[in-house]
Amino acid sequence: MELHPSQLHQHLQMYTRAKLSSWCGLALGCGLLFLGATQKPQSKPWILVASVGTLEVGRRHRQTAKLLLESLGDIDRASKLNFQAWARAKTQPTAELALTVGAIDVNCQPENLITDPVEYIQKKQKHVALVGGTGDGKSTFTQYLSSKIGGRVVVYDSDAKPDDWAWIDQADVIGRKGNFKAIDTAMGNDLKTLEELVQLRGEGGDNAIADRERFLIAEEFPILVDECDNATSWIKRHAKRGRRYKQFICALAQNDTAENFGLQGDKDTLYSCFVLVRLGQFGRDHARTKLKDPQLEQWLKAGGKKRFMVDDCPCELDLSNWGTGATGQPETSGLDCEEVQSTQDLNEYEQIIVTWGQEHPGEILKAAMLQRNSQPFKKDDPENIRIIFASLADRGVGEVVDSGDRLGWRWQK
Repeated sequence: MELHPSQLHQHLQMYTRAKLSSWCGLALGCGLLFLGATQKPQSKPWILVASVGTLEVGRRHRQTAKLLLESLGDIDRASKLNFQAWARAKTQPTAELALTVGAIDVNCQPENLITDPVEYIQKKQKHVALVGGTGDGKSTFTQYLSSKIGGRVVVYDSDAKPDDWAWIDQADVIGRKGNFKAIDTAMGNDLKTLEELVQLRGEGGDNAIADRERFLIAEEFPILVDECDNATSWIKRHAKRGRRYKQFICALAQNDTAENFGLQGDKDTLYSCFVLVRLGQFGRDHARTKLKDPQLEQWLKAGGKKRFMVDDCPCELDLSNWGTGATGQPETSGLDCEEVQSTQDLNEYEQIIVTWGQEHPGEILKAAMLQRNSQPFKKDDPENIRIIFASLADRGVGEVVDSGDRLGWRWQK
């Protein structure tokens, strides 16, 4: 009779127990008979009855063992099969795990792969927070980004070497040789410039601040927070207001906590106002702990420095052959390029606004209305929504109406 491995194991256990019980019953019955021969006459009947009962139980167990043996056939072969089934059960999970790990294709391109992080950042109309450890390529990526993003580039870098940032005006590379006082003074001037732009735009509109676009880069920002009194105010004010006045910033750190960016207790500002670029181990940790995607983690690891995370999207960009000597002038015209002006290049949030406008021509869309009626905007800051309104209008997509907290947006062809 063919038995399933689980039945085979059960039958072997029953056979072993029945065989053992039969021998125990025989031994116990014989012992009782011997005991009865040495006892007083009045005790012998009870001992005899117990002995006969014990022998009968042993006989039945022996009969059961014979029946089980018949069903099992070759007992050695049955034991061998049982051991094989046990071994398979114990090793199968390991084999499945090995198969699962081996099935990860580290060369398979993720569905939401970004190959042009500059275009992504421009479409988001956000600042940049760059995170990476020593040797992950923070400086290389930042120099590449600054050469592509457009506008006047100003760099705060206390550790800049003579050949760093060679393609920009060297007067805009501030803080060489650890001159934190110069950086602090320049950051204070940036805050004054921002207030000046607020006044100019309030009086003369967007034309009054034309050609004043700047891209401000702060290397190793935690150090600047410790050394420069203006650093914390600088990042907070630019994060919340700088985008509207084309004053974009890029802050570098070796950790992605809000504290490292001078935003203690204000992580919402970090995540809502910045595109987070995570290099090296920080990108892999984000894929594993935040996104719960071990395959993405392995994909990042296999690509080395050329693979990293931009927000929650994987990015692949090989900068190994890129150098400062080959950069020359910026290749794009920055945030005002024609591609960005096309409604086909809108990001998902801008597309929601434009779609609403096309469906409600002539009506004014306000931030509060958008928060109430659109799920993606429910938890967004109204100021961020108004910045998107202004950004669309600046690119020729619709127009803004009123100003300040009353600012709204209206579709126009």
